[in-house]
Amino acid sequence: MTGRCVFVTGATGYVGRALIPALLARGHRVRALCRAASAARVPPGAEVIVGDALVASSFAPAVAPADTLVHLVGTPHPSPAKAASFRAIDLVSAHAALDAALESGVRHFVYVSVAQPAPVMRAYIEVRQAVEARIRASGMAATIVRPWYVLGPGHRWPYVLLPVYAVLARVPATRDSAQRLGLVTLAQMVAALVASIERGPDGERVLNVPDIRAARAA
Repeated sequence: MTGRCVFVTGATGYVGRALIPALLARGHRVRALCRAASAARVPPGAEVIVGDALVASSFAPAVAPADTLVHLVGTPHPSPAKAASFRAIDLVSAHAALDAALESGVRHFVYVSVAQPAPVMRAYIEVRQAVEARIRASGMAATIVRPWYVLGPGHRWPYVLLPVYAVLARVPATRDSAQRLGLVTLAQMVAALVASIERGPDGERVLNVPDIRAARAA
């Protein structure tokens, strides 16, 4: 497989700091967007691109020669109380990333959305639905990845819910919801993203929780 050039927003975040080393280890080139104050936290081996994820013009000229853009910017530890942040950061940054990708000729846009429908986190889901709609309207080849909660360092409290999920998955009335809103690990998330990046552009693909769990890099 030919190595790809991947532009990653949210490079110093929870998923970004795990994804970048995985991509580098498989021979891909990574251009990592971050603020100047966070440059030292970019995983070694990535090309540091300093810019503002909320302003496309601050980083769009540096996207090329990337063929793939992975958008990972989002409000940390989301909760229903952070609706304003979802609109000010998650929504605005996604529009900026898509604008930059379109301007730069990126062929594949990879977006981390959220599992849906769900009985909670309404504002969070609405923002991601709006971004998904904009991606579809753009006509760009895209992979939309829809986890519910990604377990990993600093994100472990939902482990206590695993027995509950196991019970719900056995009950016909709750089985679909338990699968759609199931938990995935950070390793599973990274594997799904790497596999999507390496598969390349192919219209629109949506990876739900069962797909994320099953994904494997070639």
